[in-house]
Amino acid sequence: MRIISGACRGRVLQTVTGPGYRPAMGKVRESLFSMLEARGVVWSAVRFLDVFAGSGSLGFEALSRGAVFADFIEKDRKAAECLRKNAANLGLAERCAIHENDALRVTARRPSEPYQVICVDPPYGADLFKPTLKNLMRGGWMADDGFLIAEVEKGLRINPDAQYDLRLEAERVYGNTRILVWVKNV
Repeated sequence: MRIISGACRGRVLQTVTGPGYRPAMGKVRESLFSMLEARGVVWSAVRFLDVFAGSGSLGFEALSRGAVFADFIEKDRKAAECLRKNAANLGLAERCAIHENDALRVTARRPSEPYQVICVDPPYGADLFKPTLKNLMRGGWMADDGFLIAEVEKGLRINPDAQYDLRLEAERVYGNTRILVWVKNV
């Protein structure tokens, strides 16, 4: 898998294999980042949070495009090691932090400062999106006018719009993967 755009364009990311891991395909990442940029995301002003990060393809893509900082949350030791290797190989270790911990445990705390873009990509069938979203929204993780991205299985029923004052901006389906992008209403 390669970084699509920015300073690290064309560089290869190591990936994690095994049950529950599905690195974001190039066309999905390209579409997602185009959607964000079309909605006014300026990467040089973005702190990015990658929850259930896996190999970190979304967070590293954001850093390559100029994001100020990225935090990666991943509890699997093998995946966290892959994140560390990718950060070092791309020369991005100084602009990111890797939290080898349970996403619900980390998001139950308050962040030091909010994030402009948050990506939540839980393992399919694990029913982790809703409790993670609850923690993120109640804990002040999302900046005003921030974006929330969900990469979930196609059939998952979610509608957090009214409950968390979010507005659905885009929804796309790629095979079994569904991408949703919300913006926080202020």
